[in-house]
Amino acid sequence: MFIAGSYDIVVIGAGHAGVEAGLAAARIGCKTLLATLNLDNIALMPCNPSVGGPAKGHLVREVDALGGQMGINADKTCIQYRMLNTSKGPAVQALRAQADKKVYQLLMKQTCENQENLDVKQLLIEKILTQDNAVTGVQVETGEVYTCHCIVLASGTYLRGRVIIGEKTYEGGPVGQRAAMELSKSLKKNGVKLMRFKTGTPARVDKRTLDFSKMQIQNGDDETHNFSFMSDISTREQVPCWLTYTNEKTHKILRDNIDRAPMANGIIEGVGPRYCPSIETKIIRFPDKDKHQLFIEPEGVHTNEMYVQGMSTSMPIDVQFEFLKTISGLENVEIMRPGYAIEYDCLDPLQLQPSLEHKNINGFFSAGQSNGTSGYEEAAAQGLIAGINAAMKIKGRPPLILKRSEAYIGVLIDDLVTKGTEEPYRMMTSRAEYRLILRQDNADMRLTEKGRQVGLVDDERYAVYTKKRDKINEISKLLKAKKINPSGEINKVLQENGLDEIHTSLTLYDLLKRKNVDYGRLQNIFNLPVVNIAVKKQVEINAVYEGYINKQQEQIERMEKLENKKIPADIDYKQIDNLRDEAREKLLQIRPVSLGQAGRISGVSPADISILLIYLEQRTRRSE
Repeated sequence: MFIAGSYDIVVIGAGHAGVEAGLAAARIGCKTLLATLNLDNIALMPCNPSVGGPAKGHLVREVDALGGQMGINADKTCIQYRMLNTSKGPAVQALRAQADKKVYQLLMKQTCENQENLDVKQLLIEKILTQDNAVTGVQVETGEVYTCHCIVLASGTYLRGRVIIGEKTYEGGPVGQRAAMELSKSLKKNGVKLMRFKTGTPARVDKRTLDFSKMQIQNGDDETHNFSFMSDISTREQVPCWLTYTNEKTHKILRDNIDRAPMANGIIEGVGPRYCPSIETKIIRFPDKDKHQLFIEPEGVHTNEMYVQGMSTSMPIDVQFEFLKTISGLENVEIMRPGYAIEYDCLDPLQLQPSLEHKNINGFFSAGQSNGTSGYEEAAAQGLIAGINAAMKIKGRPPLILKRSEAYIGVLIDDLVTKGTEEPYRMMTSRAEYRLILRQDNADMRLTEKGRQVGLVDDERYAVYTKKRDKINEISKLLKAKKINPSGEINKVLQENGLDEIHTSLTLYDLLKRKNVDYGRLQNIFNLPVVNIAVKKQVEINAVYEGYINKQQEQIERMEKLENKKIPADIDYKQIDNLRDEAREKLLQIRPVSLGQAGRISGVSPADISILLIYLEQRTRRSE
């Protein structure tokens, strides 16, 4: 056996999960190997050319606040930014950006290659090596071995990948890459339970063959946005997207050829994503809908490839040509890359602890699509946590486990390891019960301290955070301290500035809660300090939603009592009388770490939790 190198941590895969895991582990001080099938495809975006969106934008901000790379990389390489849901409250507003795919890859590759403690190598890993149920290394297809103490699996859709276009299928990964065909066998041999999922992507079309005069232009926002709390980019050249629609002709072609769809004729075996269905699935699922919107999105500024968002398909290539040409603006379209589906193996996430370490393999972590999720942002969030916790294990420190009340990342991971998933999991704001507190705008206030504790937040980032935090506190305190009384003079000033008069004494903080009142107006009237937009927005949101935020905080405090009630790892559920059989089975399978987590398991009722609570209290009394 040829030992080619020895590392603390080996990361398998260099997609969005892999790069965050590798960078985090290396920055914390662990000697790390980042292994990728192709050095030219680090941080590849094989599907949509975008970062962020509802809930996903929250994840990007949280990754950034903890010291991750996705937000910084996006700000430097994206070509259009839009804030979504601006007509709604701040809890569901989210930033979305169009990426220049190749530039995004290139910059992330450069970042990884120049990171201290991180080696980047082009390797196809076929085996994970273990001894006594603990990681010892990995073996490459060419025979060499790299020893390590921890592995982070971030294989994306490459595990036994199978590409499907109509009746044509072949082994492979996204965009014509190789697949890892042997690694699944090694995982199964080590007792890892695998599932089979499917995802897909639409055709890429030639910009020169499109008639944009028949489409609606979708420009970026006039206001300059950034994902990263460290970015100070104030101007950005933006590229438009375009909106068009399918029609009855499109739908008729799809219905007439539905028997040739791999999803209908049995070629596709894997389970596809519910919230990002193929166009043929949409036609079947929504037969009464006469049109579906499509966004024509640029893949970058140095290419003519355009992405047809909303038209993922695995139909035969002749059908793809036929239905695309029925769409307004695409009558003369030329396909540069056809749409396709891809099936792949992934882990059942119920096998993982909240740290993302496997329950039965010491030192084996998993992140991203290999855990059954979809999306670059979900992958990056898991990769960051897996990389941190692998490093924490090497350092002999406790893992970083984010609560549902602390981060969307906490919701994501808790959902996976507690409830599992029967289809590719996508993060949505509706999954977060405390979303008024888990806003994208305050991710740094929630998580920077945690990033600092694990060693990812450097002095520069921490100084930016503390300056903003202190300024928010200073301005809030000032507004609460400054009281105004209902005098003729005060009311005249308020009315002259377009504000309603007051009839009782109140603080400026209370005045800020009124409709059409913002800090800028109060600043002009009462000569308040000038602050930046980020501080201004935080102060305004905290004031306007104070009552709701306090109520949600009370809910969190009540739930914390269950979250803090830990369940011993050696508990024997078979010995607990009166537990229902289904509950006992689920508790044995998932082995929750707290009563709070146990209560979120499907099949475990409130009555089961009460029985479990009584048992734990009796056990504590006996031990005392």
